[in-house]
Amino acid sequence: MSFNRREKILELLREQDTIMLKDLEKQFPEVSSMTLRRDLEFFEKIGEAIRIRGGARHIKSLGTQEDLYALRAVKNPVAKERIARMAAGYVETGRSIFMDSGSTGMSFARALPDLNLSILTGAPNVAMEVSKRYKPSVTLIGGLINRNTLSASGSQSMAFIQNLNFDMAFLVASAFSADHGFTCGNSDECELKKAIAAKASRTIMMVDSSKFNKSMPYTFATLADVDVLITDRRPDDQIMEMARQSGTTVIFD
Repeated sequence: MSFNRREKILELLREQDTIMLKDLEKQFPEVSSMTLRRDLEFFEKIGEAIRIRGGARHIKSLGTQEDLYALRAVKNPVAKERIARMAAGYVETGRSIFMDSGSTGMSFARALPDLNLSILTGAPNVAMEVSKRYKPSVTLIGGLINRNTLSASGSQSMAFIQNLNFDMAFLVASAFSADHGFTCGNSDECELKKAIAAKASRTIMMVDSSKFNKSMPYTFATLADVDVLITDRRPDDQIMEMARQSGTTVIFD
C-alpha cells in the first residue's frame, strides 16, 4: 500500500538526508518510476523534503545559505497556491505585468494562464517558469541576486526599469503589519519594489497570513499604495478597516 511505502521512504529520507530515485526503484521494483516521483512530490508538498535532480533531500539537511530559498519554498505551500490562483484571476490578455520573486511569486508563475502578456521579472526561476508557456514574452531584469528570494536588485535593476511602463505589478512581501506596512529584509529589494509600485497602474500584493502582524527592516509599501491585497485568511479588524479607508480591496479564501 502507498501508505506503507511512503512511511518507508520518509524513514530513509530522515536517516540518509538524500535519496535518489534510482535507489528507490531498486528498493521498490514493484512500483513504477512515476509513482515514486509522486511520492517525492508528496513529501515536498507537506514540507518534509526538497526535490533535487534525480531525487530529494530532507528539509532538515538544508541549513546553509544557498538553501535559504528552498527552506522558504516549503512554508505554507497550500496557502501560497491558493493565493496564486486568486491572483491569476486578475491577469488579462494583452497586459504588461511585473512579477515579483520569492516562493509566493513562483507559485503565481505556475498559476499564470497562457495568454499574450508582456512579463517583466527580476527572478530567474520565475522567468524560466513563465517561459514554459507559448504566448507570454518574458524580460529578465539584471542585478545582484539575493539567495534568500532568488531575485535581482540594486542599481543595475533600478536603471533597467527607469524607462519601462507596465499595467500591473504583482508584488510579494516578507511581512506585513498595521504599523509598518509591507516590508522586506533587503534594502535594494525595498527600493526596487517601491519603484515598481509607483510605476504600475495597478498594484496587487500577495501575502500569506503567516506573515501578518510581523515586520522586516525595510518598508516598501503601505495599504494606501496597494489596489488589491490577496491572502489566504481574513485579516484582523484593524487591517480590514485600514483597507476600507485606503480603498484597498482585500481578497481572501
